[in-house]
Amino acid sequence: MKSRVRKNNAKKRLSPEAVALNFFAEAGLLKKVKRSGWWVAGIKDPESVADHSFRCAMIAYWMAHAEKVSPYRCLVMALFNDIHEARINDLHKMGHYYIDFKKAEQKVFQDQVKDFGPSLKKEMIQLREEYDAQKTKASLIARDADILECLIQAKEYDQEGYAKAKTFLRRAPFYLKTKSAQRLWKQLINWDSASWWQHVVKFER
Repeated sequence: MKSRVRKNNAKKRLSPEAVALNFFAEAGLLKKVKRSGWWVAGIKDPESVADHSFRCAMIAYWMAHAEKVSPYRCLVMALFNDIHEARINDLHKMGHYYIDFKKAEQKVFQDQVKDFGPSLKKEMIQLREEYDAQKTKASLIARDADILECLIQAKEYDQEGYAKAKTFLRRAPFYLKTKSAQRLWKQLINWDSASWWQHVVKFER
């Protein structure tokens, strides 16, 4: 009987490629999960978690070079920061006040990586734990990149006419820890989010 159970379990075990494809499909859900905090600011159709994660990773990569820290570690931590939201959605800060969302995030992440190969699983768990602990320079950069992406998005929404987005612009900057993040914030205060394309677009008669 025991040998038969082992055989059945062996048949159900997925190949590394199947595990990877399932994970990629799950990550794809983040393209549909909206960043719920902006609903409070009156934005009915905010950016998705995938939108946020993409730019967050880019910011972390840039900051890593500015701070002379491993770009790989910063980028990976920033990229997978919200992967758990594929299963439990995005919850704005009012919800966090009533629910231990951090504990749920950790439980989901453990389940998401449990079928990965040993080395990949070990690295992803280590990077996640490093990010959560917020003690290394790389983890501080990744978290600052997360905050900065929200600040850039808030600036964009503010300039699009969503006045309540200014609330985030007033509060979030005080949580930035790294010098490169603080420099970016100082630049962002008077920055026009539409300025980048104005010298690119050319009108011809």
